[in-house]
Amino acid sequence: MDLTFTGEVWYWRGPAPWHFVTVPDAQCGEIEAASAVVSYGWGMIPVTVRLGGSEWTTSLWPKDGRYIVPLKTAIRRTEKVDVGDTVTIRLTVGA
Repeated sequence: MDLTFTGEVWYWRGPAPWHFVTVPDAQCGEIEAASAVVSYGWGMIPVTVRLGGSEWTTSLWPKDGRYIVPLKTAIRRTEKVDVGDTVTIRLTVGA
């Protein structure tokens, strides 16, 4: 399953700080429908992410009934994105 969406980069301080983009509700429904087949536990969904010219594998994290995409620091630096920026994310679910 391939999905494309735009979202705002946000920062979670937590005990392990990280940057994320939240998947919109409509796409979360599609991911949830496929989750039983692709999830490897704790609701984590393996994906390939594309942002600008960068591509990497990671997992979507479930949060508050939706999914969030973690953005690696190296990717954010390469693509010159920071908190508050709106980005276009392309996902391949089950990668």
